[in-house]
Amino acid sequence: MSLYPSLEDMKVDKFIQAQAAYESSPPLPAALPESSNAVPAEAGGGLYPKLYPELSQFMGLNLNEEEIQHNLSVFSVADCPGQIATRPSALNYMTAPISGSDFGIRRAEIKQGIREVILCKDMDGKIGLRLKSIDNGVFVQLVQANSPASLGGMRFGDQVLQINGENCAGWSTDKAHKVLKQAAAGRIVFIVRDRPFERTITMHKDSNGHLGFVFKKGKITFIVKDSSAARNGLLTEHNICEVNGQNVIGIKDPQISDILNSAESVITITVMPSFICEHMMKKMSSSIVKSLMDHSVPEV
Repeated sequence: MSLYPSLEDMKVDKFIQAQAAYESSPPLPAALPESSNAVPAEAGGGLYPKLYPELSQFMGLNLNEEEIQHNLSVFSVADCPGQIATRPSALNYMTAPISGSDFGIRRAEIKQGIREVILCKDMDGKIGLRLKSIDNGVFVQLVQANSPASLGGMRFGDQVLQINGENCAGWSTDKAHKVLKQAAAGRIVFIVRDRPFERTITMHKDSNGHLGFVFKKGKITFIVKDSSAARNGLLTEHNICEVNGQNVIGIKDPQISDILNSAESVITITVMPSFICEHMMKKMSSSIVKSLMDHSVPEV
């Protein structure tokens, strides 16, 4: 059973499979004898030359058949001998005739499993990380730009399972920060799970450049019927955390709109239920988030 980044990818793949199956099937025998005035069928088209419309007209999207075929021919790193994948990626096993190997999807990916992150403190004795206790777990509340935590790949919403071999379950916010403060400057080992409260949704702009949702103060408030947002299960009462892997928390709505408008046709947003996001950001001023939060585009 195939997996797809978006519903549009699935529909186009099914579309291509159906078209290929139709074109490869033998033509039906004529029910009546051919007359000299009969209009010849197009080559390779059988009795009916086109079972489906052109892909460029499909679902209101601007699709290019050559690009789709190229995307379908892309193979995963896992299939290449001698290549070592640092962490397993579900994207390596997805069929993506539209999305292809879009960098935004890869930047935004929430990988399963846990990872080890080793950091050291900067000259001021800091690592650029704020933690928050939620439901007996410890989560990343803020990653400061250009800090050791940012350079080490920590992201907003990550769950910290251990710090220097100590389990964090049940810790308060104060205890988590106390452990970090007392840790040796040269080596702090974190065991981290990628953003368990968040999920990613890949969407496609229509011919007018729209995705089909409205947001206010970063919170999704309205979904347009029959839009890519609706097709792919975007929900209201969720906050936008990332656009193509770039953190947008603390950024004003016009700036988020600029990021969305300037992006390519395939866009992956990372969302979190609003009540969790609001709890996560509680007691942290918007000015701190705006000035300190890492809003850089992560590398892939």
